[in-house]
Amino acid sequence: MKTLRFAIKQIVPLLFSYLFVGLAFGILIHEAGYSAIWACLAGTFIYAGSMQIVMVSLMTSGAPLEMVAVMTFFVNARHIFYGIGFVDKFRKMGWKYPYMVLTLTDEIYSVFCVIEYPEDVDEKKADFYIAFICHLLWIFSCTTGALLGQVLPFDMRGIEFSATAFFTVVCVNQWRQFASHIPAIVGFACAIVFYILLGANNFLIPALSVSLIVLVIMKDIINMQMGGIKYDN
Repeated sequence: MKTLRFAIKQIVPLLFSYLFVGLAFGILIHEAGYSAIWACLAGTFIYAGSMQIVMVSLMTSGAPLEMVAVMTFFVNARHIFYGIGFVDKFRKMGWKYPYMVLTLTDEIYSVFCVIEYPEDVDEKKADFYIAFICHLLWIFSCTTGALLGQVLPFDMRGIEFSATAFFTVVCVNQWRQFASHIPAIVGFACAIVFYILLGANNFLIPALSVSLIVLVIMKDIINMQMGGIKYDN
């Protein structure tokens, strides 16, 4: 029980993030015409946070499945780098290893990077409890959001714009916080160029691919600029 209580204590700062984003996804997927069962399944098997919100917009716009898959890869590719640092640790957890890899979200990664285990706490069990409880919380919030969408007494049309607003805030925050503006400029330029060349239905994958290639080529310049990270109030 000590290990479980310790794990729950680590999760408390993550509650609002999981609840609010999950509820937003659930409401969105209900407005898109899908039942709470689909919200529950998405939370269980996709478990991709903000990407699930983007996925609803892609699905309702008739985007092909391969575009959804590629978009998901690009948005969540950062998790590959998260996982590299924990591979050896997770391997020691036996059958839990694949589950720990698949449930390593941004929030859980931040917890694992700073967590300090008391001597009377089982480290492996604590890590598993943190990942498992967060996953359950995400499934709960997604499903609850879809159920709430059925009974909310006001018109929810337009809530799908929350995905656009979310990524706009992320982009603005990145621009203000980091010394290098190259990633934002490259992404914006590629999106505009391929939108003009290929149209609204076909520009996304080429724009993301070229952005990735350009950023890999320019990584040394970006790293040099990022040496002076600034934080605006």
